[in-house]
Amino acid sequence: METTALKAKAAQIRMDLLKMIHGAKTGHTGGSLSNTDILTALYYRVMKIDPANPKWDGRDRFIASKGHSVESLWCILGDLGFFPKEELKTFSQFGTRLIGHPNNKVPGIEMNTGALGHGLAIGVGMALAAKRDGRDYRVFCLMGDGEQAEGSVWEAAMAGPHYKLDNLVAIIDRNRLQISGSTEEVMGLEPLEEKWAAFGWNVVSIDGNDMEQLVRAFEAPSIPGKPTLVMANTVKGKGVSFAENVAHWHHHVPSDEQLALALAELSAAIESYEQEGLVR
Repeated sequence: METTALKAKAAQIRMDLLKMIHGAKTGHTGGSLSNTDILTALYYRVMKIDPANPKWDGRDRFIASKGHSVESLWCILGDLGFFPKEELKTFSQFGTRLIGHPNNKVPGIEMNTGALGHGLAIGVGMALAAKRDGRDYRVFCLMGDGEQAEGSVWEAAMAGPHYKLDNLVAIIDRNRLQISGSTEEVMGLEPLEEKWAAFGWNVVSIDGNDMEQLVRAFEAPSIPGKPTLVMANTVKGKGVSFAENVAHWHHHVPSDEQLALALAELSAAIESYEQEGLVR
């Protein structure tokens, strides 16, 4: 999928997740909106996957370590046909598979996640298994920036370069907000890029809501013997003007009026991208 189509697809996924959260009356809205571009680039352009055969041995693996922001992931998996899209209406309802964190009873989910700080260690294990088995799949692990306060993240960060896991890509959704406010006020992280580089990672810093930059970062050849850390600088609540950079939207349900306004903004964005595609 070309980048203009990816932008339109990301806007559509944002519409889907907002409707899903509104219907369920629960959800981690801000972080799902900020990571939508990242997941759209991975699932519709970069990763080797097969919705008809979700356990295909040659597939790339994705770990949503910031599992609480699962809404964008559910919408993408449903859109791609890993499960019937109609099932999105059951999100967070009694008896559903589509709970508030990734659930490996659902096709396309590798691991149950959401206890922050565990995802990268799982990714290290998967990437190491690929190396030892002589397989060429890649492993992608999405973390939150508030999650960087977990010590287990840094244990895994040591292991990645130690085992020369150049098939491992870690991504930080660096939106600078967590449930209780600014990440720098809760637990200062900077200089974050320098810390990861000092641990031996190839650090690539990008605008994580810019589709062209995301595609370039994920499709760039890896540095032999080095895992890659993509510092995706994003905007929490991206795509919805009244939610952008507002900590209150970390876990918040839009009202009927807010949903209508957000859908109108995103519909206008899709129309703009479609016009952009025609011009090109």
